[in-house]
Amino acid sequence: MKFARIGEAGREIPVAVADDHYLDLSALTDDIDGAFLSQSLDSAAAAVRAGGLPRIAREGQRVGAPIARPSAVVCVGMNYAAHAAESGAEPPEDLVVFLKTPNTVTGPDDDLLIPPGSVRTDWEVELGVVIGRRASYLGSPAEALGHVAGYTLVNDVSEREWQIERSGGQWGKGKSFPGFCPVGPWLVTADEIDPDDLRLRSWVNGAPRQDSRTSDMIFDVAQIVWRLSQFLVLEPGDLVMTGTPEGVALSGRFPYLRAGDVVEVAIDGLGRQRQVAR
Repeated sequence: MKFARIGEAGREIPVAVADDHYLDLSALTDDIDGAFLSQSLDSAAAAVRAGGLPRIAREGQRVGAPIARPSAVVCVGMNYAAHAAESGAEPPEDLVVFLKTPNTVTGPDDDLLIPPGSVRTDWEVELGVVIGRRASYLGSPAEALGHVAGYTLVNDVSEREWQIERSGGQWGKGKSFPGFCPVGPWLVTADEIDPDDLRLRSWVNGAPRQDSRTSDMIFDVAQIVWRLSQFLVLEPGDLVMTGTPEGVALSGRFPYLRAGDVVEVAIDGLGRQRQVAR
């Protein structure tokens, strides 16, 4: 099942997406948040199957991030060997982890705001994992997927000067500018997605950039969630980003983003985003 949030920023309405229709979930939940994901997914699915939920017109509607502001946005870096190589690094032996601030989360088609003075703003298509059950000290990777509510599409926008030259060793400086985490258009429940073999792609001004599959990840989703749970607590509604494949501007093969550029990212089954750089 697909869930989304539509409406102006800060006033989004929770909806289910079924047969190309938006179905209003406002009578069942205030938002697509941790409480909903941990307690109400089954009842929402039953309500959709039963029919009778009011439809909302799609035309002219802004699409917001499909989850309300999470308590944490936890990111895994260098998780595709080819991307590590193009970045000049060896494949990691354990998770490379950094954080984005939760207020970076924005809608999938909102404008991408290049920071003042930046000449090294970059794109990164990523599989996002949305947590549905609290995960702490999980016993094995086999337990991990049972704590996942679903999956979504993310663009991990990055400012490379702040990430690398001005980082002080902390990547978050280059990852947390306003609007640097477009999410959506949908949250697709875990029962409908095989996270281990999804095609990821990105384009700039219509020209192909990234084209890979999640099967090339060094650490798969189960490993990521299990390993994260050994040193932090993942709460329902939290967003985990799983890394990006090769084909970003940091490689030196492509120019960085400039005002007026159009960035698109897509993952099979999870939809497509489109941002205009401003």
